[in-house]
Formats: sequence, structure tokens, C-alpha cells
Amino acid sequence: MSMVSWWSCASLHIRCAFFISLAVCATRGATPSNEVNLLDSRSIMGDLGWIAYPKNGWEEIGEVDENYAPIHTYQVCRVMEHNQNNWLQTSWIANEGAQRVFVELKFTLRDCNSLPGGLGTCKETFNVFYYESNDDDDRNIHETQYNKIDTIAADESFTELDLGDRVMKLNTEVRDVGPLTKKGFYLAFQDLGACIALVSVRVFYKKCPTVVKNLAVFPDTITGSDSSQLLEVLGTCVNNSVAEELPRMHCSAEGEWLVPIGRCMCQAGHEEVNGSCQVCKPGFYRSALQTRTCSKCPPHSFTKTEGSTSCQCEHGYYRKDTDLPNMACTKPPSAPRSAISNVNETSVLLEWSTPEETGGRKDVTYSVVCRKMNAELRQHEPCGSHVRYLPQRTGLSNTSVMVLDLLAHTNYTFEVEAVNGVSQLTNPLRQYVSLNVTTNQAAPSPITLVKRGKTAKNSIAVSWQEPDRPNGIILEYEIKYFEKDQETSYTIVKSKETDVVVDGLKPSSAYIFQIRARTSAGYGAFSRRFEFETSPYLSASRDQGHVPVIAVAVTLGIILLALITGFLLSGRRCGYSKAKQDPDEEKMHFHNGHIKFPGVRTYIDPHTYEDPNQAIHEFAKEIDVPCITIERVIGAGEFGEVCSGPLRLPGKREIVVAIKTLKAGYTEKQRRDFLGEASIMGQFDHPNIIHLEGVVTKSKPVMIITEYMENGSLDTFLKKNDGQFTVIQLVGMLRGIASGMRYLSDMGYVHRDLAARNILVNSNLVCKVSDFGLSRVLEDDPEAAYTTRGGKIPIRWTAPEAISYRKFTSASDVWSYGIVMWEVMSYGERPYWEMSNQDVIKAVEESYRLPSPMDCPAALYQLMMDCWQKDRNSRPKFDEIVSLLDKLIRNPSSLVSPTNRVSNLLVEHGSAFSSVGEWLDAIKMGRYTKLFMESGYTSLDVVTQMTLEDVRRVGVTLAGHQKKILNSIQEMRVQMTNATIPV
Repeated sequence: MSMVSWWSCASLHIRCAFFISLAVCATRGATPSNEVNLLDSRSIMGDLGWIAYPKNGWEEIGEVDENYAPIHTYQVCRVMEHNQNNWLQTSWIANEGAQRVFVELKFTLRDCNSLPGGLGTCKETFNVFYYESNDDDDRNIHETQYNKIDTIAADESFTELDLGDRVMKLNTEVRDVGPLTKKGFYLAFQDLGACIALVSVRVFYKKCPTVVKNLAVFPDTITGSDSSQLLEVLGTCVNNSVAEELPRMHCSAEGEWLVPIGRCMCQAGHEEVNGSCQVCKPGFYRSALQTRTCSKCPPHSFTKTEGSTSCQCEHGYYRKDTDLPNMACTKPPSAPRSAISNVNETSVLLEWSTPEETGGRKDVTYSVVCRKMNAELRQHEPCGSHVRYLPQRTGLSNTSVMVLDLLAHTNYTFEVEAVNGVSQLTNPLRQYVSLNVTTNQAAPSPITLVKRGKTAKNSIAVSWQEPDRPNGIILEYEIKYFEKDQETSYTIVKSKETDVVVDGLKPSSAYIFQIRARTSAGYGAFSRRFEFETSPYLSASRDQGHVPVIAVAVTLGIILLALITGFLLSGRRCGYSKAKQDPDEEKMHFHNGHIKFPGVRTYIDPHTYEDPNQAIHEFAKEIDVPCITIERVIGAGEFGEVCSGPLRLPGKREIVVAIKTLKAGYTEKQRRDFLGEASIMGQFDHPNIIHLEGVVTKSKPVMIITEYMENGSLDTFLKKNDGQFTVIQLVGMLRGIASGMRYLSDMGYVHRDLAARNILVNSNLVCKVSDFGLSRVLEDDPEAAYTTRGGKIPIRWTAPEAISYRKFTSASDVWSYGIVMWEVMSYGERPYWEMSNQDVIKAVEESYRLPSPMDCPAALYQLMMDCWQKDRNSRPKFDEIVSLLDKLIRNPSSLVSPTNRVSNLLVEHGSAFSSVGEWLDAIKMGRYTKLFMESGYTSLDVVTQMTLEDVRRVGVTLAGHQKKILNSIQEMRVQMTNATIPV
């Protein structure tokens, strides 16, 4: 190949490179935001000012692109000459503080193999160097002073064929330079014999560009000198924003912001909008602790200015200091509603409903103010510090409180006040509801102090003070004593005085004494134990001197005992009247719970009188007929009508009474039986026993006058008010019944017909035991039972041993009490439902028991099961039942969790209902069958999916009925999940 043709080829290469640069310039894009150009040969309008050495080496070609923008390219192609060393030096480039810069080269390069003749001096690489300098005067730089950046090779090279097609490959290479320590530097390109066109040179450094993040401005930040270095940068909060600690971000070597830490917050009264803080408009506010945006003023508050941090309450509304700004302004509550009281002796259970207007707050609490009537001054005064409140008197969150340790037969006024968090910020009238309550008679409080008097070797004198709260006239004291560590064998002495001398003791022995008082309401609790010791033995000579005296005393005692026994046996009646004998002291000895010697009864069986009229006149007061007015008939009894009307006794206020009449044409036996109930009632005086006012026997009709109970029988009352009472109210009713039965049991008396139908309820929900027609008295032995000679027995309420053997005891009354509990908790449902009496007897004998009523607390159902123990000795006593119920009332949380309602195996042994109508009939909601059918609830599967809204939509509007239906639905769901659940 000739020299001319070779250079022509070289010239063609240069021209092709030029056109390629045009294409590049036409398609070049904008510089990325995180790159700052220090040099871009494509953007320089005039001469680049670069120096080539030797001068015939690198050649600058200046052209314009299709947009007439200037383009500078440097080309070299001296491949025909050996030992090429062509240098091209740029002008001085200021690094602008960057410690690490990047050099981007765009070039084309001829493939040496495509050159004719295979020139051995041809190269396909070139070298890039740099030299640091603080100014632009160092243009004459010796080759050895340069630092090499890299040797650049082409990824794509062109050939002669490419020249003909005018398609050449443009290469782009980027190299980094650093760390730089001076203000600027020069670049140099060394050609050692390549055919190359340098289309463009761009020098740049990378930065993290200005950005607003988390309301903080992070400025342009030049990346570090190391490729792995992260620079921590502090941000600056934007206008109207603050931060406890300035936010931070990290600038990476690639010019990217990473790892944001912290943020700024708009100042109060401003909100974040598009990365800046703008002022809140009138009617809106923002506090420093609120969300990023302004909020509309909450209810009953306003603001009329911009930039508000809180809203002002409207007139009559308030905000507590601790209330959050987004809370609505509130006001004090109205008074509590529907307050009721339940009196049990000297305790009162107060219950009320939440105020109709809570003021818009949830922190409503209640306080109770107690005042008692001073009979002498005829004005109210504070109740005093001795009165206890459970759980507390003030700060009550629940709507009930138990007030204890009140005085008996005393008028009290209770004020229940409602307050909330803003009540103290105002001066309104107190918002309270008032109740007037009169306490019943009650057993006395325990005796607190017992003192020892004179002691001898066989006797101890003890004395005591009257109880702090006698709650009535003390009728007598009962002194219980036993030798220390011999508690199972004890002796009881009764006295009407506050001292007694106990004899017959062992010398040098310790004895334990406990004393309790009795009023007409019954015995109080025993005092704590007091220990006293007898004197030691005397000398033998002194003892001998007392032998005759002791012998005489023993003889007189035997004679006296014989006289008393003869008198008792010669009496005209079996009953023993304490009122006739009225001894100063009575003594009973007990061993392992059994009386060793007969004691004195409190109750007298009127059937033991030969003349029934004597019993009725002894225990009941005769009332003159003009004192009674019969106004209306309220029911029918076994012997005649039951009426009501006023009773006006001389010197006493008029009261409403119930009047039982004996129908005309009665037999003498009917008259005796009719008045026999009055002879029994007349012996009782207890707040939970129906009170006998008197009888009319001297004219016709014969009448029994008792106190009037406004709400009638308990079973009917509960059915009328299904689901309307709280658990505490129901337990209060049960406690009253148990207290009355404890009183009867203490008197040695068996009721035999305890059932909800024989419990009467007054306007204060106080329950009282009534109907003593079937009752009988126990024999002297506490384990003995009255045995009937046939007659009707209330099977569903009667204990198994009483059904089988006609043996009635206080324990059989406990069984009946368990059934009454079930009636109360099920709101008057019939025990054992529609089962026949024979089926009931068979089921009970096979150990089946009634299931727990719906929503019945577990503690109450467990007490029922204890009352239904087959072994009567395993059943609780009535005093234990009263104690347990008192504990439950004092601890309402124990009444929260209901038992899991068990399947009713007593009804067809657990068979499922076959239809919706059968199910509704079983739960006594049959009246809704048609409504269920018309609403599409025609199968039990569909019924089990019903919700409260569905039940209301069907047409069940009564809350109690809704609750009963929903509870039964829940039970069916459980039964579907578990095929059978054992009782």
C-alpha cells in the first residue's frame, strides 16, 4: 500500500470521527443533578486552549453540529512512524473543593488489524495523566511530573468497512481521580501510536444535591475522597419549624442521601404542607403534640385567630388542665337517676343509674353523703365515722355502694352525687339524688371487751360491756366456754346481766370464754376469745371443812332438779314457755355438737296447746274491728280472701296492712289451722320474716293482720320484671331470705315449704319469708326431724330424704333454699319445667341437678349445688350461707363471671329442639314464634346466627326478653359445638 493511500485512510478516519461526534452531540442529555461539571469540551464555545506536543501530534478539529453548536475534537493517527509519544495537555481545571473527581472520555479508535500492511507500531490504547497545581501558571510540565490515571482501551474499535458505512463505535470511559489536595489540576492524554479521535472530555465531581427532608434543608454536599465514605450532614429546620435535636443525613460517595435521622416539627399553630410549615386558619388549631396537620376545633370550642395552638371553650363548657387539646369541651354531669335502696338489717345497698347527661365525659364518679335523723332535735346530722362504705364513700366508679354499721330503727338520708373532671371548675348546684331509708332491727354488734373478776379453784367471774351497737333492747347474753384445747365439748350459759359466775370448773385450768348478745332480731356474733384460768387446789385441811357444804349443795340441787322435772311433766302442754319461767340464767352443755342436757326453747309449737285459743292469745294481739278497713281484694288464700286496707291503732300512725279472712261456713278444725299460722308468726320478730300485726277472733270474719308487701309474691314479681335487676340486687334479695331462714333455724324451726311463691317483697325489694302452714318444730335433739303422716309435699322444692322418709330438718330447708336461689336467678322459672313429679323424683335420685340459670355467677351456682348435696350433713348451714352472700356483696367482682350454662339433661335427657317454636316455648318466649316465622327465621340453624340487631328487627322490644333470647342462642351454639355437656 502506498503512503498516499495510507494517509488517505487516516484522513478518512478523522473525518468519520468528526461525524460520529456530531451524532453524539445531537443526542447528548442533561447532566445528572448530583454531578457538577468542572470541564465539558462540548460546551466550550471558543478555543479550548489545549496544548499538543509535538505540534504535529494531536490535532484539533473544530466543526458545528446539526444545531450549529461548536464541537471540538482532538485526533491523532501517526501510525506510519515509529516511537510515537504525542501529548495533549488541557488547561488548568479548578476542582472547587472536590477531593475526588471523575473524568469521562468519549472517543473512537481504529482496529490495528484493519490497517493495510499490518503495521507493527500501531496501538489500540492511550494513557491519561494528571498533575495537581494551585494555579494556572504551570503549563510547562515535564512528562515525569504527571501521575498516571489509567491506560484507556476501546471496548469497540472501527474498521475500514465501518468507514465506508459511516458507522463507527463511540466508546465512553470514566475514571476517578483523587484524593486531590490542591486547588486544581491539569489533564494530559498520551498517544503512543494509536489511530484515535477524542470526541469529548468531561471532568466532574459528585455531590448530594440540596434537598428538604423531614422539614429540614440539607445543602449541597460534595462527596468524600473515599469511594466508601459516608459524610454525616446536619439539616436546618425550615421556617416555623423546630427540633430538639437537628435531623441528620449521610451523603454517599455516589451523591445519594442515605440514613435520615430525626425530623423537624412545625411549631404550634402551623401545619406541614409540601415540605414547609403554614399557619393554621381561624377555626383550626394545632398544638405541639398533635398531628402534622391543623385540626378543626373540637365540639363546644372555637378560635378566631390564625396560628392558634388551642381552642377556647364555649360558655358553660370547660376543659381540665390534663385534657388533651383535641378533647371536646365538657360540662358537669346531671344528677344520678333511678336510685333505689335495699335494706338488710343495719346495712343498706344503694344502687343508681348513670346520669342522663354525663357532660360529654367518661370520668364520672360518685360520692355518697350520709345523714341520720336526730329524734330529739328533729333534724339531720352527719352519720359519723363509725359508718363503713364498701368499696368506698367517694370516687366511686360503679353505680352501687354498700353502707354498713348503721344504727337499727333509724331514719337516714343518703345523697348520691355525680361529679366529673370539670365539676371543680364551676360553681353549680350539687347534682345529686336523695333517698330516705329506715333501717330494720338487727342483731347486736359483737362484744369487744370481757373482763375477769374473782376466781376460785372451781369458778370464774366474768363481766363485759354492752355492745357498741345494741341495735335494740338486749334480751339476754349467751356465754360460751370450754376448757382450752377442748373446743368440741363446750357449755353455754345465758344471762340477762352483764356479768356471770361460771362454776363447776377444774382447778388450775385455762378456759376460753366467748359472749354474744341477743335482741328480738336474733343473736349477734360471738366476741373474740378470752382466756382465763382458775385458781389452784387448796390444802387438804381446808378442803375437808367444805365437804359438808358441798354435800348439802349437791343434795339441794338434786331436789330442785326433781321439782322442776315434775312441774314440767305435770304441765297441760308439751311446749315450754321461757316467758313463764324467766330464769336469770340458763345452761346448756354441748359435746361434739349435741346437747347433753335439755335447754330452753325460744319457739313454742302451738299444736301442743290443749286449747288453741290460749296459744293464739299468748302470741298474737287481738285487734278491734273498727281499727281495720278493708279496701280491696288482692288475692285468695287457702281459707278465704286476702285483702288490703289501712290499720288505725290508737296512738300509732296509720299503716297499710294485708288482711287474711276466714271464709264463712268454716269448721272448727279450719279455724284452728287458720289461727295456727298466726300463733306461729306471732313468735317471730325479724326484718326478713313477715310481721304479724294481730288477729281478729272475737267477731266475724276471723282475720289475720300482717304487714303489707307492695310487690306481692317473689315468683310473680320476678316474672313481671324479667331481666330488670342487677346481680347485686338479686343477691341482696337472696341474702334477706337466707337471713330470715337463719333466724328460724336458730329458733329450732323448720319451714317445710320454702319457695319463691311463699316469699313476699316490699317496695324496697326487701324479701320476707311467709306462709307457715306446713311448718313444724324440731324435737330436742338437733338431728331429729318431724315425721308427717302423709299429706301433700311440694316435690320440686323438697329434699330427697323428706320426700322418701318424711323427715324434715333445717337441712331440708337448705335444699329448698337452693331451689329458691335458682328461681330468683332465672326470674321465676318453674323448677324442672314441665317434668312430672315422678320424673323429678327419679331425676334427683339419679343425681341430676338443675342447670345454672342464664348469666348466673359461678359462685352462686356453686352455692346452689352445695345446697343440693344428697347427704344432708354436707349441706351448708344458713348462717354459713348468709356469711358467703355477705362476702359476695362486699366483693362485686366475684359476681361478674357467669357459669358456662350446661345443657339441660333434665329435659328429655338433652334432646335438641326440633323447631323454632319448640325452642321459644321452652324458654317461655313462645309469644314471638309468629314474628320469627314471618321474618324468615324458620330453622334453628338460621336462629343461631342472629345478633342483637336481628332480634330487635324481628320485633322483640323488651330488653329482658332480648337478653334471654340471645343467651339461649349462645347456649345453642355451644351445644352444637359440643354434642353433650355433663351437668
